[in-house]
Amino acid sequence: MNTKYTLNKVFPYILALVGIVGLVASLTLSYDTLSIAHNASYIPACNLNPVISCGSVINSKGDTILGLPYPFYGIAAFAVLLTVGVSMLAGAKFNKLYWRSFLTVISLGLIGAYGLLIKSVYSIHALCPYCLTIDFITTIMVWYSWLYALDNKIVVFKRFGLQKCYVWARRHHVDILVVWFVLIIVFLLHHFWYYYGKHL
Repeated sequence: MNTKYTLNKVFPYILALVGIVGLVASLTLSYDTLSIAHNASYIPACNLNPVISCGSVINSKGDTILGLPYPFYGIAAFAVLLTVGVSMLAGAKFNKLYWRSFLTVISLGLIGAYGLLIKSVYSIHALCPYCLTIDFITTIMVWYSWLYALDNKIVVFKRFGLQKCYVWARRHHVDILVVWFVLIIVFLLHHFWYYYGKHL
């Protein structure tokens, strides 16, 4: 089966699925954020231990844009992804300018998501499972969005041997994702081993 055809066929489902999962995670985080704002003693269900603790992440300062907490932006962003995915399944077509803008926005979103992960690790010293879920699905979505754009010549690498890198990455796209996530897991386990080392 042709690889390009396969990604073109599956890509709308990836966007829709990421939109659904992201919406659920963002809505849950938004609910917990509002609950903590109204009741400081509220304990989110995802407060599992000193490391896996949504409350610690939600209560951290500075996790807002224009005064609005991140999860509320997530609701809008993932609703858009779901809409785009469903629209593509219904036969909608988007031009190159749209896709290039789309790539820019989601790439910035991924940078922001990993920025929050770094803050969670080194500043808050706790992890939010819903945030980790968003990191996971956003990474997959951004990765395949770029491959989709390259497959369809929306973005073209002509210099510095980048085309060869793309061909290699295209052949090993799943392997690259698996290695990346394994590295993230190893990094997190190593950093929080002071806790998990005593409980394994």
